[in-house]
Amino acid sequence: MVAIPSLDRPTMRGYSRVISQTRPGGIRTKMRISALRSLFLAIALSPVLLLTAPHAQAAEFKMGVVDPQSVLEKSKAGKRALETLKEYVGTRQKLLAKDEEDLRNTEKQLKEQAPKWTDTEKKEKEGQFRTKVQDFQKRAQEFNMELQKKQKELVDEYMKKISSATQTVAEKGGVSIVVDKGSEQTVKIVIYSKDTIDLTEQVIKEFDRTNK
Repeated sequence: MVAIPSLDRPTMRGYSRVISQTRPGGIRTKMRISALRSLFLAIALSPVLLLTAPHAQAAEFKMGVVDPQSVLEKSKAGKRALETLKEYVGTRQKLLAKDEEDLRNTEKQLKEQAPKWTDTEKKEKEGQFRTKVQDFQKRAQEFNMELQKKQKELVDEYMKKISSATQTVAEKGGVSIVVDKGSEQTVKIVIYSKDTIDLTEQVIKEFDRTNK
């Protein structure tokens, strides 16, 4: 149930708490998508990135690492996708901010007029205001759900492309297996990698080559 302060209370603390709980967070330029991390690890450890040709078994074993977060952020196509997502978020946030401002103004007006009303009128006005806050909360929740859906779609689409680019680079370089490197913005999967090859920059170039 939505907690709405009575109209004759002098503070907006209760109302502000309702708004803060429903206001969606901003999109980070460096997206910390946990799904990206787990999905890539599963792909990296699967046979798709292993060289299956007979001569690969006898060749020197090479292990590579890739930071898929960097590929998404630094590749041209990835930057475009993130920018599109940021624009989407920005537009929705402006609409919600306008709705929030309207609610605050409405509450202020109601508090100023409350002394003039009868108990019946006050109860009616309070009910109307509560409905408006609930509607705002619903819109904010729907926005968060839409954002999560779009983030998942972005991850699913680009993980396939990153995996393909990684496989191409690995095969050309004779790399037997590629695992997630991790980054400062995400959980590090690889703690120490002295004898591994960092393929991130090569994957970015291959990604840009195949995704104009």
